[in-house]
Amino acid sequence: MKTLTYRIIFLILAISHPATTFSESRIKSLENTEPTRILFIGNSYLYYNDSLHNHLRRMAEEKFPDRSNLISYKSSTIGGSRLEHHNIDHLLKATNIGVKTPFELVILQGGSREPLSKKSREQFHKQVKIMISKIKANGGEAALYMTHAYVKPHKDYDVGMIKDIKSLYLKAGNDNQSLVIPVGLAFAKAYQYRPDIKLHKDFDGSHPSLLGTYLAANVVFAALFKTSPIGLTYNYFDTISDKDRDFLQKIATLTVGEFFK
Repeated sequence: MKTLTYRIIFLILAISHPATTFSESRIKSLENTEPTRILFIGNSYLYYNDSLHNHLRRMAEEKFPDRSNLISYKSSTIGGSRLEHHNIDHLLKATNIGVKTPFELVILQGGSREPLSKKSREQFHKQVKIMISKIKANGGEAALYMTHAYVKPHKDYDVGMIKDIKSLYLKAGNDNQSLVIPVGLAFAKAYQYRPDIKLHKDFDGSHPSLLGTYLAANVVFAALFKTSPIGLTYNYFDTISDKDRDFLQKIATLTVGEFFK
């Protein structure tokens, strides 16, 4: 843990005094680093464990109490869905889902199997282009939520899966000038430091556990707001230990710092 802490300190200093280091991700941050109206579009990876948007909202309300009365986060999810299954035109009319004004940011999470074949990768890129074009035409920004890889006992577990996921989302983000949120890389890094941690549901090796969702929320928080989550007290109503909370906050900060250089 000391080594991890030292790396965090180094990255915070590097972020404060950035160098001209090349990074694969061309988009480093949102134009609006204080979005208060956010729509998540995805599947069960988002809605498991009380829904990721609720965790993010509670974290944002703690960090930015002066904005708490402005925050309006929504999540539209379909179990097992790919991007093509969502009616983006309907969702972008914010009043259709109870929001009075248009969303400032729409976060797109693709299906977990979309990186696995040439055909599905092509379809993913096609849908990302269509959706982001419509989001921008509606006056909002778009971000891509990089999914995590499978672990055992999933039948399609592959140690190299995260590389395929990373390349898929980076290309889509760079091609469409949109932020990529490196959730999948944070899962991989957490397992690197603590192989025993449980970020997936044991029964399928696919869906996130509560700790997985908490880690993902911290990564989204750091990527959107360009602020480290380290020090936040939110622990899902005392169900996450201080040890796990602090570790996952550090992993999120480390991952986002390395990803955006």
